[in-house]
Amino acid sequence: MTKHITAQPSAKADHASPVTPNPWSRLKHYTDARIGLGRAGHSLPTEAHLTFQLDHARARDAVHQPLDIEALSTLINERQHRAIPLHSAARDRAEYLKRPDLGRRLSDEAIQHLDQYRDTHREDCDIALIIADGLSARAIHDNIAPMLDTLLPRISEQGWKLGPITVVEQGRVAIGDPIGEKLKARMSIIMIGERPGLSSPDSLGIYFTWAPHSGRRDSERNCISNIRPAGQSYAAATDLLIYLMLEAERRQLSGVQLKDDSIVDSQLGDGRQGNLLLPH
Repeated sequence: MTKHITAQPSAKADHASPVTPNPWSRLKHYTDARIGLGRAGHSLPTEAHLTFQLDHARARDAVHQPLDIEALSTLINERQHRAIPLHSAARDRAEYLKRPDLGRRLSDEAIQHLDQYRDTHREDCDIALIIADGLSARAIHDNIAPMLDTLLPRISEQGWKLGPITVVEQGRVAIGDPIGEKLKARMSIIMIGERPGLSSPDSLGIYFTWAPHSGRRDSERNCISNIRPAGQSYAAATDLLIYLMLEAERRQLSGVQLKDDSIVDSQLGDGRQGNLLLPH
């Protein structure tokens, strides 16, 4: 009787990976972008596929997460500033996502609230500071405390008078214009949650406008983007914002006509200008 012997797989075959590596994988040390994922057959490796699904879920959650108005108001009050909660004309998140125009306008109740504040506080202010959920309340919850702790002392150093800090639910960037107009502010700063990316559900954006009033165009404001621990630092964002504010005060304008000509301490060490070279 012939004895059949079953071949045993080698140790090398036991530990062989089914993933075909991608030569770009070494570049993953320098970016969060989805590069160098490799492949398994004609598909993504299982780990890369599951990571994509997780990041997509985090981005969706960031869009729908509600803004914690009470916690933000407490945080602002602890820093010796008054918080005024407001709401846009969008009644809820579903309407906010379908009607971007409503997120740019104040609700009737919010207008009345600001009018009542002005009735008892008639003095004007230099800066209207607005915090809005935008498309990522997570970005506000994760970043607003260190951002305020970095920015508020710098505002005080410049001698600028800060009005009440308004916290807006269902707000978009342009809602800072009617708020600044109501508070008679010379400048407005809105800190807002940016559209979540698959690698950045926590990105904070800052938009600065000189002489805010209803009807301002997007080209009349300046943007500082990707503020978060894995992006632009709070200190770098504050340096750039203060520079823009000082230049806006000198030139009486903001937006595309106001360029960043500041000298930054670039890691390249070549003394070139522009905020694209801000250090990490």
